Amino acid sequence: MALAITTALSAQTPLTYPPTRKADVVDDFFGTKVADPYRWLEDDNSAETKAWVEAQNKVTFAYLEQIPERSKIRERITRLWDFEKYSAPFKRGQRYFYSYNTGLQNQSVLFVTEDPKAAGRVLLDPNTLSKDGTVALSGASFTEDGRLMAYAVSVAGSDWQTWKVRDVATGKDLSDEIRWSKASGASWLKDGSGFFYSRYEAPKEGGALTGVNNHHLLYFHKLGTAQSEDTLIYQRPDQPEWYIGGSVTDNGRWLVITCGKGTNPESSLFLKDLSKPGSPVEPFLDRMDASYSVVDNEGDTFFVLTNQGAPRNRLVAIRKGQTDPAVWTGIIPQAKGRDVLEAVSVVGGRFIATWMRDAHSAVEFYDLKGKKTGDLALPALGTAGGFSGRREDLETFYTFGSFAYPGTIYRLDLKTRKSAIFRTPKVAFKPADYEVEQVFYPSKDGTKVPMFLVHKKGIKLDGLNPTLLYGYGGFNISLTPAFSVSRMVWLEMGGVYAMPNLRGGGEYGLEWYDAGRKEKKQNVFDDFIGAAEWLIAHKITSTPKLAINGGSNGGLLVGACLTQRPDLFGAAVPEVGVMDMLRFHKFTLGWGWKSDYGSSETKEGFQTLMKYSPLHTIKPGTKYPPTLITTGDHDDRVVPAHSHKFTATLQAAQAGPAPILTRIETSAGHGAGKPTAKQIEERADVLAFLVKNLGMKLH
Repeated sequence: MALAITTALSAQTPLTYPPTRKADVVDDFFGTKVADPYRWLEDDNSAETKAWVEAQNKVTFAYLEQIPERSKIRERITRLWDFEKYSAPFKRGQRYFYSYNTGLQNQSVLFVTEDPKAAGRVLLDPNTLSKDGTVALSGASFTEDGRLMAYAVSVAGSDWQTWKVRDVATGKDLSDEIRWSKASGASWLKDGSGFFYSRYEAPKEGGALTGVNNHHLLYFHKLGTAQSEDTLIYQRPDQPEWYIGGSVTDNGRWLVITCGKGTNPESSLFLKDLSKPGSPVEPFLDRMDASYSVVDNEGDTFFVLTNQGAPRNRLVAIRKGQTDPAVWTGIIPQAKGRDVLEAVSVVGGRFIATWMRDAHSAVEFYDLKGKKTGDLALPALGTAGGFSGRREDLETFYTFGSFAYPGTIYRLDLKTRKSAIFRTPKVAFKPADYEVEQVFYPSKDGTKVPMFLVHKKGIKLDGLNPTLLYGYGGFNISLTPAFSVSRMVWLEMGGVYAMPNLRGGGEYGLEWYDAGRKEKKQNVFDDFIGAAEWLIAHKITSTPKLAINGGSNGGLLVGACLTQRPDLFGAAVPEVGVMDMLRFHKFTLGWGWKSDYGSSETKEGFQTLMKYSPLHTIKPGTKYPPTLITTGDHDDRVVPAHSHKFTATLQAAQAGPAPILTRIETSAGHGAGKPTAKQIEERADVLAFLVKNLGMKLH
């Protein structure tokens, strides 16, 4: 049963919210006094905060339960979600590995097979690790021969990981266990005798897991030994905010150590020669002046993807010891237009380069000298990814998807450079009923910003179309076309989906990113507001029918635009958002976001942040549109206090009848690893909220 919607305006009845105690807490920022009356909500383990959460959820779910369309929306999402989902397989030794979900399993299951065309056997089923599906597989790494797997699990959406080791043949775990790992993968020695990983020191006994994490440490774990015996490989006591990660090159000779400060794109590389026992860690590219990523190596020469001298990236060959860019050998140059060299892999004796072209993918082949040898034809405007493997492999797999094109897996024959569909998802909808368009609109300062529009074919442009405007705009992250079940339900109901590629993202490289961070962050909000104004001016929608949505940094985006232009939107859904811009750096890894935001620790940073911080730009006595604020009680990335304090302040300030609600998911974190059941419930509630508050009626 598909859903259809008619639109109508409905009156709002003011809600009664749970009382929220105000405390006399005031901070002094360079002579400016800033009140923080809800500081107590930062203690997510206190009985008072837990009671507040329970009371807020009671009001919210009572409201949602009264929406007649809610159950039908949930049923439709569930039905559409129920299709087989595969990941692209990859090979180690003689074995192939892939994940599979029958449809509605809370977590995807990891499989192994010796024939990618045949059904494999279960290697790890995370669904057996908890009753409610809240234990997730958060990382996996295999030995070169495919004999052993290091895997990480996280609980209730936490960023903390516990690593274990499993024998692939028997499916049994060994005795190894690594705790207190975060922001880390695992990289095995060539002989499979152990692996490198990163961790923090364990939180103090009884301490909150939301405390600040500093001093990332790179360790080596020898198989069969206790974690207490692990060898510390690299640390930087002088750089407490550095992330440190280690990766072994495919030939097994080098450990490449990558260091980065917070979420800055700049990085430094160090090397350890694993062919020489006891060799020291030595600098390779240690100026922290650009981004550097080692793609492959030949002896002492490394192929490096970098934005040094190329804001949209280039591939160069750098010999160990040659730190001067003037002597580097160019392999794949920066594009002449606006294309960004997004990723490069070496498979089958050639480079496979994935470009981002106006926020969608293009794929090209090059020989190892950098000569272009061909293009990979993609089926539509969309996003391609994968292309992993080793130099000697004769095949690789990749995925391709778009807004109305579920992720399809292709097998690429590296001899013929021909690809064929390997697995196609069977989803119960008709892609041909929908169309995708890309438009370019002017922002406040005249900058042209691309935006994708997705809707049913033949919609009437009368200004009455319910429209969901989604954005992110930060951390050099790009939004590209992708398939989403809940989005398809929105489109089925007659909604329009709009996704602009805001400054602060990586869609056009470093310059696009720099134009939307720190003192230029307002450009991001102007871009988003400009998208809303364009949609209204072109009669796609109108203010009463326009909703805005975003998560994490996108939650900040929605919160800032909501407080700057409450008159422009018909509804707002900020999810797990960064709302208190004066204190974000005081929790877990929040200090790492200074690269995008700056911080209130400096006068200039405080003055910039105070102008747009969602929590601090709420104005009492203002009519705000209907708002649903979502968070997770176990979110240890953007701690729930951001959403709690924003909710309490917005509820107190609301002068109009529109609801200000918060939906606080229990046993859930920032989003990664969230069980399918919880995802379906959450998306159904968001769509039901929009249906009611944009005046939509099912029929």
